[in-house]
Amino acid sequence: MESEFTAALAGWGPIVLMLVIFYFLLYRPQKKAQREREAMLNGLKVGSRIVTIGGIYGTITAIDNEIIKLKIAEKVEIEVAKTSVNNSVE
Repeated sequence: MESEFTAALAGWGPIVLMLVIFYFLLYRPQKKAQREREAMLNGLKVGSRIVTIGGIYGTITAIDNEIIKLKIAEKVEIEVAKTSVNNSVE
């Protein structure tokens, strides 16, 4: 009976070990980065300086649920998707 358990453990052990390694090296850091990005997007406010994923720098003039109006030059405003914000530049 004990030898069957040892054989089963030896067969499944490496698979379980790989799953644990994948969890700590891939899944957990990805979830942490996702939470940080969501917090950054939720923390945006009018007047914040940001850079978009496309590399456009600007100042937020209005925020909607999914759209941000961005002032990129004097008398020049564009609308970008809220998800296209890469980070804030403050």
